Amino acid sequence: MKTRSYRDRVKPEGQKKLLALDGGGIRGVIALEVLARIEEILRERSGRKNLVLSDYFDYIGGTSTGAIIAACLAVGMRVEDVTRFYIENGSAMFTRAGLLKRFWYKFGDDNLSNQLKEILGKETTLGSDKVRTLLMMVLRNATTDSPWPICNNPLAKYNDAAREDCNLNLPLWQLVRASTAAPTYFPPEVVTIGRQEFLFVDGGITMYNNPAFQLFLMATVEPYRLQWVASEDRMLVVSIGTGTSPEANANLQPGDMNLIYQAGSIPSAFVFAALNEQDFLCRVFGKTLAGCALDSEVGDMQGVKGPTTQKLFTYMRYNAELTREGLSQLGIQDLRPDDVRGLDSVERIPEMQRVGQAIAKFEVKPGQFDGFPPEKAGVADVS
Repeated sequence: MKTRSYRDRVKPEGQKKLLALDGGGIRGVIALEVLARIEEILRERSGRKNLVLSDYFDYIGGTSTGAIIAACLAVGMRVEDVTRFYIENGSAMFTRAGLLKRFWYKFGDDNLSNQLKEILGKETTLGSDKVRTLLMMVLRNATTDSPWPICNNPLAKYNDAAREDCNLNLPLWQLVRASTAAPTYFPPEVVTIGRQEFLFVDGGITMYNNPAFQLFLMATVEPYRLQWVASEDRMLVVSIGTGTSPEANANLQPGDMNLIYQAGSIPSAFVFAALNEQDFLCRVFGKTLAGCALDSEVGDMQGVKGPTTQKLFTYMRYNAELTREGLSQLGIQDLRPDDVRGLDSVERIPEMQRVGQAIAKFEVKPGQFDGFPPEKAGVADVS
């Protein structure tokens, strides 16, 4: 079967499958265990032992660590190879910065940049035909104070080859590095676009740490120029998280909410709220087949009516709360929540993998993919 490039995915005919991956640092290994189960299911159903997720998904999007995973999958890597990359290079990714630099950020960026160049290819651009799927990554442009969901859709305005600042000419590794430049963790990334230099930081500090609904919009809304058909039988959106860790505190007092408390709690509260809102929007406008309860009022939104008569896509969300209750629901009573919450806790990768494996076991079901079957071995592509 011929390997396709992302340019072959642009045509609107057939079913379209979208995959969105949250940010979350080294907790990306949680998402990878879920992805491994999805890849296994699709291989079994297709009869193709070598199927990779870029054979199935047409558009893959990610933020921060999700951008790393998205880019790796988009260039055709197997999930097990991406997982191996995280396990073998996790410690090097989070190498402490020199003493003089630690006032600004905890970790240096040289090792991560070099690893991304090696695994994605130093010369691979966003517009390279090595990229098999449409790919979207969320960055935050600190220079313009705006979120930048950047993609390789060849029809998009800023991907016109005639433009001096065509995004398709940018190095893929550098865009991924920019999406992972979490403030206080890593230094920002300077990217030259046309004749301008911009300073980029982690896309996770935008509304799109969970990029699922934004990915759907970029596939369907007219200004992005793809305009794929939005219906529950024509479009699938799979969204995978890296675990959430809400910090409920029943003993909190007004006097406790000082400047130090606010500085430490507001960023995570913002990211958590934005992440849930993206998920909620997907459940409102999509036909939800999988996903834990969002809260005690709206539940999991499965079978629930929304503001539109027809659902616009089929939706699955796989994630877990990294709380005592959340871990217990997954049958993992022996892990402490603090063991699996750290964005840089590379020594806890095995424990995080257990969480991902439990989500895969309890939440990912083969029947969820019945309406969007993979291509069978020996069957020509008709999408």
